[in-house]
Amino acid sequence: MNVDALKSLLETFGPSGREEKVRDKIVELIKNLVDGYRVDKLGNLIAWKNGTGPNKKRILFDAHMDQIGVVVTYKDENDFLRIEPVGGIAPQVIYGMRLNFDGTIGVVGVERETSEVYKENLKNLDFDKMFVDIVTSNGPNIEVGSFGVYDAKPIFAGKKVMSPALDDRIGCAMLVELLNVVDNPYNDLYLAFSVQEEHSLAGASVEAFDIKPDIAVAVDVTASADTPKADKRTSMIMGKGPAIKVMDSLSVSNVKVVELLKRTAEDNNLRYQMEVLHMGGTDAFGIERTAEGVLTGALSIPTRYIHTPSEVCNLEDANEGVKLMKILIEEEITF
Repeated sequence: MNVDALKSLLETFGPSGREEKVRDKIVELIKNLVDGYRVDKLGNLIAWKNGTGPNKKRILFDAHMDQIGVVVTYKDENDFLRIEPVGGIAPQVIYGMRLNFDGTIGVVGVERETSEVYKENLKNLDFDKMFVDIVTSNGPNIEVGSFGVYDAKPIFAGKKVMSPALDDRIGCAMLVELLNVVDNPYNDLYLAFSVQEEHSLAGASVEAFDIKPDIAVAVDVTASADTPKADKRTSMIMGKGPAIKVMDSLSVSNVKVVELLKRTAEDNNLRYQMEVLHMGGTDAFGIERTAEGVLTGALSIPTRYIHTPSEVCNLEDANEGVKLMKILIEEEITF
């Protein structure tokens, strides 16, 4: 994994629906590694590398560019803001946090007319009781409709990285890395860097109509159950390899794709684990419903503290995932 490329992606502003800067960054990273690329009407970045095999298949790997964020819904005469989450943000997570509105920084506060009101508001936090206090004004003028994200920097420590937006810039970095290690693919390789996964799966819902893949794999993060008293119904943990998704709350992976991923990992002595997630979903939900249907699965990187400013994952899991994808592209697939 190219740590510099990942760091650059993690530091780039890109909430759902406002992914332009992330897309531009990815174009710079991949433009000399692909046979072509284009941007569709929704803003998805589609790149491809042509295969040379006589029985080649068209394989799509997808990773979403957007990150969770907030949008301004109201601004008072003193420039205090009211906000709404864009994606899955719990109010308990952002109280006291800094938010970055593309260069302008604010801090999240809570109403506290009296001590009792303050205690009650802390006990039952919701966005109706919260506001953003703009502290700096180094970016654009903030108005209703302005988007913001967590203001926190990535930290690399050995094999681990902690940062907001690992969901799903780690997936984007894996696809960039894949292009760096695949020289002469057997199968046609298509990469979709998609928009608005955190909000509506809008990008995934259209990208596969354009590509018409034989097989698709969404590359994303998943919950890691290796912290004290973690979810007892979840088995994925950091450091044991990428997780091959069986199902989540939105989709069931195609059995052919699941078995292909398992067999490829086992035949090449790659670490992997199985994922059954009783919540959440990925772009696989949108891709698999394209046209007459697409054989779709997902490859997930176990991640702690998802949708917080301090998501944590193990880079070795991502590296193993890249190796697995590389083999899929370079070998004939017989089903």
